[in-house]
Amino acid sequence: MIELIRTNDAVIISFVESLLRDAGIECFVADQNMSVLDGSIGILPRRVMIGADDAIAARRLLTDAGIGNEMREG
Repeated sequence: MIELIRTNDAVIISFVESLLRDAGIECFVADQNMSVLDGSIGILPRRVMIGADDAIAARRLLTDAGIGNEMREG
């Protein structure tokens, strides 16, 4: 799996999950339960992970949705 996005913004994560799910691209949100450690104040970023085979399609999807600037390099 590769990291597509890393952010503290729960709205961005939810939007990306929805876009990917609607496109049939499986994803996994890593570090989602880390909020227990940071006291639910959102200082630890969450990561949206996807399969390497889906990287090109997922990047295109996020770019077309206007949130390409949120993606990680690579």
